Formats: sequence, C-alpha cells, structure tokens
Amino acid sequence: MRELLSKIKVNPLFWFVVGIGVFTGYFREVLMIFTIVFIHEMGHAIAAHWFKWRINKIELLPFGGVAEVEDPGNRPFHEELIVIIAGPLQHVWMMLLSYVLVHFSFWTSTDHHLFVWHNLMILVFNLLPILPLDGGRLVQLWCTYRYPYVRALTISRFASGTCLAVLCGISLFFFPYHLNLWVVLTFLFLTNYLEWKQRHYRFMRFLMARRTSKIEYKEKNTVAIRDSLPLREAMKQIKRGHYHLFKVFQLQTGQSLEIEEKDLIQLLFTNKKPQAPLSQFLNRP
Repeated sequence: MRELLSKIKVNPLFWFVVGIGVFTGYFREVLMIFTIVFIHEMGHAIAAHWFKWRINKIELLPFGGVAEVEDPGNRPFHEELIVIIAGPLQHVWMMLLSYVLVHFSFWTSTDHHLFVWHNLMILVFNLLPILPLDGGRLVQLWCTYRYPYVRALTISRFASGTCLAVLCGISLFFFPYHLNLWVVLTFLFLTNYLEWKQRHYRFMRFLMARRTSKIEYKEKNTVAIRDSLPLREAMKQIKRGHYHLFKVFQLQTGQSLEIEEKDLIQLLFTNKKPQAPLSQFLNRP
C-alpha cells in the first residue's frame, strides 16, 4: 500500500476545481469528491498491483483518475477487464456504506444525499465511452478482442472522438457557462488528440512487446495475404491475444509460403524497410 501511495500524483486541474470549491464555500463537498476520486483510483491501482503490473503513476483528475501502467497492449484480456472495472465497483460499496452511516449522528441526511449524488455523477461520467475514461477503455478493450490491434485502436479512437463531440454539443447547449465542465472537456480533448498523435508509437511498442514476449497464445490465426502487401501493412493484421501464421501468396509463381508471425516481426525491426512489399524479402536467396 505504501508503494501505491507513493505513485499518486494530483493533476493541476484537480487543484483548480478544488480551489473553486473552497472559494465558493463548498469545502465539505470538495472533500467528499476528493475522497471518492481517491478510492476510485485506488481500486484500479490495487487490481493492477495484484496482477503485478508496473504502475508508473496514479493521477487524480477532477472527474476521476488515471492509473498509468506499463501496458504494451499484450496483457491478458481478463486482467485488463478486472483492472478497468475495479474503479467503478468502488462506488457501489461507498454508496451502500453511506446508507449505513446515515443512521449515525455524524453523517446527516444532507451528507448522505450529497455523497450518493457525487458517487453517481462520477460513476456515470467515467462510464462514458470516451478515452481515457473507464467507459472508453472498456470500448477499446472490446475492440482489441474483436478486431486486429491497429483497426481496434482506430475504431475506439473514432468512437471516443464522436462521443466527445456530442458531449461538447450538449454541454454548449445546456451548460455554456459551466467552467468546471469545460475544463474537463478541454482535458478530454487534449487526451484524445495525444492518443491519435501517438498511434504509430503505440503500434510499434505493441510489436516490440510481441517480439520479446514468451507468452504461449492458445488462439492461433492463419492470415492469407499477397506478397505485394507492404511489410508494415501485413503487421497490421496481428490481433491481440492470438498467434499468427501468415500464408503469403506469391504473385509471380502462383505458390504460397507460410511464415510465422515472429519471423515477420523480426524482418520489420532488422531490415528497417516497413513500406517495402513482402516479395522484396521473400524472393531473396
């Protein structure tokens, strides 16, 4: 627990929201939100620590938090699912606890209603299908289970951006002067922009992890491609949680050649010609 606590960082936007709350006389409410956000994020962190994930930092945000872990995209699906839902699940027992505490004098009905309301708001907001919220991460996890890795990230980014645009439109119509909300939306926009900008780096990190991974994948796929396909495009057929055997059809000879995934990945990193067609490598003596 001491190790996890040392990883906690507070985003400047969180202090900005706290400052507004204190300035307007809502210190008790701000303290509630801080407690809720802290417990939510520790749920993620404890689950990640249980699976021996390397945790870089736990950042507290105005609407929740982000547990930044070393994740090249090859973690078992069940582990990532548990780590993601471990945060939202904390709200369930916190709200149930509030129903118990309301019978004691130190926890008034006003405290109870505020606490439950903030729990519900943070829970619902975090489950929106927008990255890096828990809902967005769940959508991305499902996409990586269903589609090849690169396509999955593209779909989840598009879904996240679309939902964020809709949310901004709704906020502009109903809450045009809600400063805290627009601070949060700005943060989400910047995060989604960085997610898109780092898409190539994330793909290469995914492949590098598979290159050195010793995981024995139970699911095995045979991928049929032509030798005119660029090497990098062939790598985009790789699906998370599966091992691939590439069946390459040679256009000149009309024959096919089977190549293992690890051999193509090795070619990608050693030859440094990602846009070259497969025929350039396969026809060598």
